[in-house]
Amino acid sequence: MRAAAYLRVSTGRQAESDLSIPDQRKQIAAFCAAKGWPLVAEYVEPGASAMDDVRPEFQKMIERASDGDQPIDVIVVHSFSRFFRDGFGLEMYVRKLDKVGVSLVSITQELGTDPGQVMMRQLIGMFDEYQSRENAKHVLRAMKENASQGFYNGATLPLGYGLEEVEKRGNRIKKRLVVDPVEAETVRLIFRLYRSGDGTSGPLGVKATTCWLNGRGYRTRRGARYGVATVHKILTNPVYIGEWVFNRRSAKTQIEKPKAEQIVIAVPAIIERAEFEAVAATLKGNNPRVTPPRVVTGPILLTGLATCATCSGAMTLRTGTSKSGKVHSYYSCSTHSRQGKTGCQGRAIPMNKLDTLVTDHLVTELLQPDRLRATLSALWASRAEKAAEVDGRVGALQAEMTTAEERLKRLYAMVEDGVTDLDDILRDRLAALKLDRDRAKAALDRIRVNERPAAVIAPDLVERFGQLMRENVTAGEIPFRKAWIQSIVDRVEVDDHVIRIIGDKSSLEHAIMVGGST
Repeated sequence: MRAAAYLRVSTGRQAESDLSIPDQRKQIAAFCAAKGWPLVAEYVEPGASAMDDVRPEFQKMIERASDGDQPIDVIVVHSFSRFFRDGFGLEMYVRKLDKVGVSLVSITQELGTDPGQVMMRQLIGMFDEYQSRENAKHVLRAMKENASQGFYNGATLPLGYGLEEVEKRGNRIKKRLVVDPVEAETVRLIFRLYRSGDGTSGPLGVKATTCWLNGRGYRTRRGARYGVATVHKILTNPVYIGEWVFNRRSAKTQIEKPKAEQIVIAVPAIIERAEFEAVAATLKGNNPRVTPPRVVTGPILLTGLATCATCSGAMTLRTGTSKSGKVHSYYSCSTHSRQGKTGCQGRAIPMNKLDTLVTDHLVTELLQPDRLRATLSALWASRAEKAAEVDGRVGALQAEMTTAEERLKRLYAMVEDGVTDLDDILRDRLAALKLDRDRAKAALDRIRVNERPAAVIAPDLVERFGQLMRENVTAGEIPFRKAWIQSIVDRVEVDDHVIRIIGDKSSLEHAIMVGGST
């Protein structure tokens, strides 16, 4: 009987200790020697789970055992749990091996092939699976507790962070994430390139940012070139605003778990929340499923912004040639171009004329410091009025909650003093009061979650932003100018005798806070 030994441990830590695998090897060798079986092969799997078959050495062994020259007669393991810890997987591979004349033998659980012993093997497989899942449950519970205390659980460190030993509990060293100054600068650079560019061009999209980094010799922690997926992951990772999430996804299926099971670990932030949210909004807007690529990177200044006032269709670029051979470019209603007058009567305007009208009007009517301050003042006044209404609602909810609490206390006191008995009517009253209190408390919690601190924008920041915008919306490359205009303008409506530039004051405020500080 030509034998192959399969040796496995579950974790890298067990493999590093170099105790379990040598012991398995020694016992299997002694067992085979006693049986007179020559050991013709050995397959070692350090740090691999037996809950699935995603194991290179395991697959190599199964493939070799199934070869037509039949080099192996028996696979020997220390216990069935070394081979598989899933009952279904164990039986599937036992039967697969049996079809090619190879048997599986456990030196600590020797079983034959009669029905009773086959059933015993199946029971052992089920018990091993149960034990593995129970162990995994307890390990995850301990890791969640460790994470809730803010400690590192051993995942791959995000770029920009290192580890610091905090304390020692028995043989275990507790660690926390700290900012790596060198890598953190690279992270800030990636956000800056995507958001604002390198100073010589407009914002660089994910692919352009990747090319910029690779072209200037930037490399990942492992020395590899950056990829688009790597840069996108950095731009969307909330760890950079101080929120590292543990237990977010299932390790096997990668399906996101319910929020209640996720643990948010507070870590030092590298990126300001306002900048992270601005990048997230840009990523969402630049998603090809949301916005066509031509709107994001096209060479036309108002593509994606200019719309027809009659049908709300996009105004797209058209060209024509005059009798003199000169080419004229103009914005034209796309609905009219596709459907004719049945869709829209249509309108067109020379490209240079509309571009100049919009940029000149923004410069003279909105981006002057006095006008910016007046616009922001109107926004803050409206916000203050809404805040006063919210304050009134908060006061009413607090009064409701206080009243319910006082009534509950009085009823509890009456029961404790023996003034009344806790009958069904009183129970219903207590339940109703608790419901009123909890409803008021939940409403208060929602208001507090949605509350945002009042924005404070210094006059010099407004001045600097206005100057920056005046310079950038009128000169430079089209993608650069387009990005600045899109940060404050939602759309440009083209009517027969008037052009309407429409935007949101909150977007303007956000652009000043983010753009004015860069």
